[in-house]
Amino acid sequence: MPNLFKVILIVFLLTACATTPISDRQALILIPESQEIAFGKQAYNKALKDQEDSKDAHLNQVLQRVGRRIAEVSDMPKLDWEFRLIESNDKNAFALPGGKVAVYTGMLRICENEAGLATVLSPEIAHVIARHGAQRMSQQMLISGAMMGASISLRNNTQRSIILGALGLGVMYGITLPFSRGDEGEADQIGLVYMAKAGYDPEEAIQFWQRFSQAKGDKGPPEWASTHPADNTRIAGLKTYLSRAKYKYQNVKLQHGLGETFNLPAEKTDNKEPEKPKPVPGVSVEALTP
Repeated sequence: MPNLFKVILIVFLLTACATTPISDRQALILIPESQEIAFGKQAYNKALKDQEDSKDAHLNQVLQRVGRRIAEVSDMPKLDWEFRLIESNDKNAFALPGGKVAVYTGMLRICENEAGLATVLSPEIAHVIARHGAQRMSQQMLISGAMMGASISLRNNTQRSIILGALGLGVMYGITLPFSRGDEGEADQIGLVYMAKAGYDPEEAIQFWQRFSQAKGDKGPPEWASTHPADNTRIAGLKTYLSRAKYKYQNVKLQHGLGETFNLPAEKTDNKEPEKPKPVPGVSVEALTP
């Protein structure tokens, strides 16, 4: 019977694998797409419930234009894409399953132009296309099952506490976070191609991340304890993907180049410490800032 269970489990895991577009990576997904989308919509509404939408009609129009152009050349153009511009000095953006994307106005100052905004939007759209949310939920399902198994197999309470504590650290720094940084690298790879296919100069992605690095300074945790790659690592990764993206860009029918340059007012400042974006329980908010 145990052997039969193992066979069934192996068959189940093999059939649950999906191929990610562009990167061609095999990914384990145990969550039905319909459930993932429903969860994403619910989480999106909850995440933005207390957020203020930007009233700048022109910037909203730019966001819709750039977002739609990228979504239309993605591998899920008919998804119910939604792009919202949030009034905040936070330099942040995130995406949730189902095509729900939010960008904070503070990020536009670093974007400087449409191609910079495309640099932010394209990997967020790529997270949705690659179903990274479903992958993480699937990982948590497997990790939870593994930890439950470890708990049952340990009879000594003291040893069980020690080993489960070690497993918890292992899960945090050995499995979950590297997968998260892997997601970011894959999203950059996919997003750079989408950006180019949408007609935006992919070389601006390098310039954007250099501006972002300068604006952020030395803030944030070390790379090994972060869900996002260090800026230098990210830039190096983008450079390796650039030749493919440039080929796509050179062969696109309509090139927008850098697009429109943003003319934004000076950032409002106050004495309060900026509030960090709050992650939504159960989902991954892809914050660009630590």
